[in-house]
Amino acid sequence: MSGHSKWSKIKHQKGVTDAKRGQLFTKLTREIIVAVREGGSDADTNYRLRLAVQEARDNNMPMENIDRAIRKGSGETEGTNLIEMTIEGYGPGGAAILVQALTDNRNRTVQDIRNVFSRHGGSLGGSGSVAWLFEPKGLITVKANNMNTEELTLQAIDAGADDIITVEKDYLEIHTKPDQLELVRRALTERKIPVESAKLAVLPKSTIPLEEKASMQTLKLLDKLDELDEVQNVNSNVDFS
Repeated sequence: MSGHSKWSKIKHQKGVTDAKRGQLFTKLTREIIVAVREGGSDADTNYRLRLAVQEARDNNMPMENIDRAIRKGSGETEGTNLIEMTIEGYGPGGAAILVQALTDNRNRTVQDIRNVFSRHGGSLGGSGSVAWLFEPKGLITVKANNMNTEELTLQAIDAGADDIITVEKDYLEIHTKPDQLELVRRALTERKIPVESAKLAVLPKSTIPLEEKASMQTLKLLDKLDELDEVQNVNSNVDFS
């Protein structure tokens, strides 16, 4: 099981609490704001915004929150000037970790992330030190419920998926080329397959095994990084099977 697959399942479980939902809404709001500033407020012509709004809806974010974020991004209401940044590092046992953040204070965020790494047996790496181990992908999560997973897999491949990973018996991760994400999602939806979420992600090209102690330490590190308000996404190349 890939680092992302295991980690995404853990985040799914964590997301049920109100506190985690509030933090998730903050992250989704930031992504919408940046998407609007980058490509405008029309979701029909702004692909990144379209995906951000869809992800917000997938996570039951109220439409008034989505509209407010779009207005902030377009300058209709006062908003924060957010900077996109990617920080690379290593976890216990040499795991590669990629952290994507949106922040209004680069120095503060780097220091916060550095502190988490150092407290949990990791260290920061230089620019390009681990990024080459990851690649952009479209990521679709499907809840199988009582559906036949083999049949789901065949339908996903037929819809244009590159790879399908079973996270657990009720969940599948479907990987696509970034520019095929929306087409595959639409095809799955038309086939009445329950799509939980669809977004662009940065996933490991391959994974590495760790001893149990290092694996647990790495999960703890990923957890603490994800809890930082400015952190949008965290990925590692650990095989947690």
